[in-house]
Amino acid sequence: MENSNTHQSNEVKNTFDPKTIAIIAYLTIIGLVVAFVLNNDKKDEFAAFHIKQSLGLVILSLGLFIIGMIPILGWILSFLGSIFLLYLWIMGLINAINHKTKPVPMLGHQFEKWFAKI
Repeated sequence: MENSNTHQSNEVKNTFDPKTIAIIAYLTIIGLVVAFVLNNDKKDEFAAFHIKQSLGLVILSLGLFIIGMIPILGWILSFLGSIFLLYLWIMGLINAINHKTKPVPMLGHQFEKWFAKI
């Protein structure tokens, strides 16, 4: 009886479709990590594309956080960059929902080059 339960648990595989994984990638850093782990077995190109885009946006947000530590000018640049980042995030999420592999404006192609190994 125990062997059948073990056999059944081994048969349970990733049931998430690539579109779901792509959407999860845009849900904070934790979502990005979860999407990366879920896509690790199958290596679906659509999901990997959006994981790369989301990773680029997370790195951009960390850069904006660091810039925001600089008084006055850093605060202004960080604020404006955050508005731009929100726009990019929304565009990436919409593309994932619509099952499109369209890179985020201005930086998406660069993200693809930087994270080509993912």
